Amino acid sequence: MAEQRTLIHGQWSNRTVFILAATGSAVGLGNIWKFPYIAGENGGGTFVLVYLLCIALIGLPIMMAEIMLGRRGKQSPINTMRALSREEHRNPNWVWLGWLGVVAGILILSYYSVIAGWAISYVFRTAGGMFQGVTADGVNSIFTDLVSDPERLLAWHTVFMVMTMAVVARGVKNGIEKAVTFLMPLLFGLLIIVVIYAMTTGHFMEGVRFLFTPGPIDGKGVLIAMGHAFFTLSLGMGAIMVYGSYMKKQHSIAQASMLIALADTVVALLAGMAIFPIVFANGLEPGAGPGLIFQTLPIAFGHMQGGTLVGVLFFSLLVFAAWTSAISLIEPAVAYLVENKGMSRIHAAEWMGGITWFIGLGTVFSFNIWKDKTLTIPYLFENFTFFDSLDYLTANIMLPIGGLFIALFSVWIMREQSTRDELATHPMLYNIWRFLLRFITPVAVIVVFLKAVGAI
Repeated sequence: MAEQRTLIHGQWSNRTVFILAATGSAVGLGNIWKFPYIAGENGGGTFVLVYLLCIALIGLPIMMAEIMLGRRGKQSPINTMRALSREEHRNPNWVWLGWLGVVAGILILSYYSVIAGWAISYVFRTAGGMFQGVTADGVNSIFTDLVSDPERLLAWHTVFMVMTMAVVARGVKNGIEKAVTFLMPLLFGLLIIVVIYAMTTGHFMEGVRFLFTPGPIDGKGVLIAMGHAFFTLSLGMGAIMVYGSYMKKQHSIAQASMLIALADTVVALLAGMAIFPIVFANGLEPGAGPGLIFQTLPIAFGHMQGGTLVGVLFFSLLVFAAWTSAISLIEPAVAYLVENKGMSRIHAAEWMGGITWFIGLGTVFSFNIWKDKTLTIPYLFENFTFFDSLDYLTANIMLPIGGLFIALFSVWIMREQSTRDELATHPMLYNIWRFLLRFITPVAVIVVFLKAVGAI
């Protein structure tokens, strides 16, 4: 019998709002720049197919489980895991799974905010015509000047954190819900506009072929696809769990999860169709990796007709994608302070925003005054900057562990009747979900994790 728990934070007005919020959490910088270039580097259409299979076998089952835990617990991830452990008469140490997600979200946002600050800066730089007729050396100089100036990075980091906490402080209905209802359609609209522009470059089909033509893929490429499918859905960091806690009982978890995964994948594919035609039309290198956004595309924007407008739209798209993700990253910690410390939303947002902003200073300094200061953790990484260390530990260690234990708790710790009651889906679909989470998904996540730490 489920305990009666009261949700103090409010609920989403309807299913559409929940899907927009969860999609906003999932859709981030990685969808718009990372997915296109890793697909191009690892087999094109073959990679996309493997990625979609991994979404179905790994991402969807864990997302359903995380939403289910959140809705049943009706609290922050920490208190949800504490309550569900008690309800199932299990070891109370499962509460540490909630802590893992909350801490991971704070750490990710601390450096995510700095990178998002770059995008804000580039909106204004592009609008001011800074990239008009610029050379490759010129773009590189502009980027280097930005990241080597700690005061400028700190300013943009602060701006983005204030933007994020201003939304979170207003609560679920007045803050997060209103923000995602406005930002997500705008994000999709901007992306469609850039895709339409890409169709006019004369290289649209070349870009599509680059992204979708099947090519050879090796074991490493399969693992990259598996890892990206997992991370792109924002799993294991408490965000989806806390958003699930605001979901109404009558809404289908399975249907919502499928729509979120579909929307997330569509954004990634559209991003590829927007970026690669522009890259090919300007004779640029499509496999430029992380530098594609800030050190390669500005060259294209600076030499194309209407490039200033397209560039402003593109970097605005990045800012909105980062903003919707950032809101979800900090929400679990804010919810916990409201529940356990009796703080108001505004006070809790100020505290967590300040802590996250402070941790972000390490990332700010990693690109300038601390760039020669490195960390080494045996068997994990060697000579990593503060930023590299946080990125590696969260993406490759904390999130896979979080996702793995969400899967294990949902099907090996919780009673079957509890999960059946909460998911309330077709028996055959439930059995498929349960089988995947019991036997397939954990093995796949363990493989990704062992690969990440160099054990295989």
